[in-house]
Parts: sequence; structure tokens; C-alpha cells
Amino acid sequence: MTETARRPIRLNMHEFAGSLGDFGTLLPLAIGYIAVCGLDPAGFLVMMGLANIVTGLVYRLPMPIEPMKALAVVAIAQHWSPSMVHASGLSMGIVWLLLASTGVITWIARKTPTPVVMGIQVTLGIMLATEALRLSASSWLLAALGILIVLTLRRNKYAPASIVLMALGIGIMLFSGGFEDLAPVGFRLPTIASFTIAEMWDSLLRAGFAQVPLTAANAVIATSALITSYWPEEKVTPRALAYSHGVMNVVAPVFGGMPMCHGAGGLAGQYFYGARSAGANLIEGAIEVALGLFFAGSIAGVFSAFPSAIVGAMMFMVGIELVKFVRHVKVGPDLITLAATVALALLSNMAVGFLVGAVVHLLVGRRTDTAGLPRA
Repeated sequence: MTETARRPIRLNMHEFAGSLGDFGTLLPLAIGYIAVCGLDPAGFLVMMGLANIVTGLVYRLPMPIEPMKALAVVAIAQHWSPSMVHASGLSMGIVWLLLASTGVITWIARKTPTPVVMGIQVTLGIMLATEALRLSASSWLLAALGILIVLTLRRNKYAPASIVLMALGIGIMLFSGGFEDLAPVGFRLPTIASFTIAEMWDSLLRAGFAQVPLTAANAVIATSALITSYWPEEKVTPRALAYSHGVMNVVAPVFGGMPMCHGAGGLAGQYFYGARSAGANLIEGAIEVALGLFFAGSIAGVFSAFPSAIVGAMMFMVGIELVKFVRHVKVGPDLITLAATVALALLSNMAVGFLVGAVVHLLVGRRTDTAGLPRA
């Protein structure tokens, strides 16, 4: 039996607080998928919740479940139909099963220099902090209060910061009438989705192929490395994460789910706000399943009414936590590689930053030790 299999699952206030840690990255894309693309909230939330629960039981660690961001942005911008979104999820599932089963993802992970991985983590932190500032613009005072709450209560045993912030947001919604249009509670199961092979291929051409290197960099390689940083005794390999991407995206879209992935940003958020075991996944999954089954008719409006400045405050602190990884890189060739990765990732996207960083690492002529990266 592995160490991961023996790791206890805790259900306490800190795991509950950690389960809310990647809320900021989920909320805006969830609203877009439901309000713009017309995804059924029941299928969206129930399948996400089940993915959280199963992933937690498998890994026995906090393991975020998030929308695949490039696909989500394109789908929302182009107003994809629900069938197109579901088709893209199944397509990505097949791609990731192929990458895992052939060992391609393992080869990529082994060849990726450590400063490139850290560059992706720092890039994600900058992007989260920048988006957080945009969200905070709706109320700088509320955002500042949110950051103060995080700094004061992050490690509080009885009132963890993320729970206090959620309670504050709900209180503001009650005061401002954010629950006025709440539909009556009603039980609704997800429905079987239908889509065509042509839609699967079309989704790959529009955004799927562009999503693959982003997922490889952030949701597979960087997430695997971050797990080792947080839990040095654990070895969750890139290949294992690739398999889980494949399985959940082959199953979830059939029942109305979106294309899903893990992510270093989500994991950093869970850990930052207190998650230390799979209890965070079980709690988050149970909440999402309950919302999908009983509140599907109201969830889009509730999400939209939640104060964005509070989301921004939570996201900003997670972004700063990821940017701190730069302190582990010494001045010299590794710092040049990291800087090139970050610069190109911000100017273009993380896939380009990933590739340019690898090339710069070769050009500076230093064979960086990658022994810290987990191997299959």
C-alpha cells in the first residue's frame, strides 16, 4: 500500500475552508457556461461534484477540479451550443487517455526543466492577481476588507478566512436582495447529452488542440510538481494526472458535464486556505452535487449576485502565493529561463511560454537538475 493510500481523510473546518479556495477561478467561467452557452446547471454541477469526490478518494489529497480555461473562454466568446461544449469535453478526454497510455506525457515531463515549471506557476500567479484586481474594481473597500480578513484569519482554528468571506458575501447578497429571484427548491437529475463526431472534431480545431499544451503545462506538470512541494512524501506523477484528465472527460460530458482539468492555481488556493487532505474534495463535491440536484434553477443568478470584490480578494492572495515560487530560483541561467517563460506566457499564452522557456534553457547552456519532478 502506498503512502497516498494510507493518508487519512479529514473533515473539519480547515478542509471546509480549503474546499472554497479555488472558488474564484471557478465562478466566472461557471456563470459564462450556464448563462451564455446554456449548459444545464444540474449536469454541470453534479458531474463536477462527482469528479471532486472520486478524485479525492483516489488521490487522498486536495485535488482541484476546474474548467479547462482556454476551451471555456473560446466557448463563451463564440456562444457554443451545449452539444458543442459536451463534444469538446469528450474529445479532450480521448486526447488525454492517448497521451497517458502512450507515455508521451511522461517524456514531456522528464524533459521539462524545473525553472520552466516554476515559470508557469509564477505566470499563473500573476494572471490570477491581475484578474483579481479587475474583479475588485467593483468595490476596492470591500476587496481591501477581504484581504485583511485573509491575513488575519487564514490560520484561525474556529473561523477560517474563506468561510468568513463566504458568509460575508452571502450576508451582502441577503441585504442587497441577491436572493429575491431564487426559484423554489426542486429535485432535478442531469440528462444524457447528445453530440456528433463532427462537433468533436470542430471543437478540437477551434480550441481543443490549443488547450492541450496549456493543460500539460499547468494542470499536469506544474500540478504534479506543486504536490511534491507541498507533500514531499507523495509522488503523484504527470502520467497519473493525465489518466485522470482522460477518464473524467470521457465520462462527465455524457451526463452534461463541461471539459474539466486539475490546476496548480486551484491546488495553491485549496492549500492556502487550509486543505491538507481529500476532505476538501469530498466537502466541495457534496456541495456541488447538492446545488446541482436541488438548486439548478437558481444557481446562475446566485453566482452572478455574489460580490465580485470578495472573489477578487480571495483570488489575489492565491496569486501572490504562486508568485512566491520565484524565490526558489537563484540568480543566473535558471532565473533567465524563468523570466523568459513568464514573459512569453504573459505576452502570448502559457503554451508559448512553456516552449520558449524550454528553448531558452537549452540556449543558456545549463543542464538544470530535474530530479525534483515526479516521474511515472
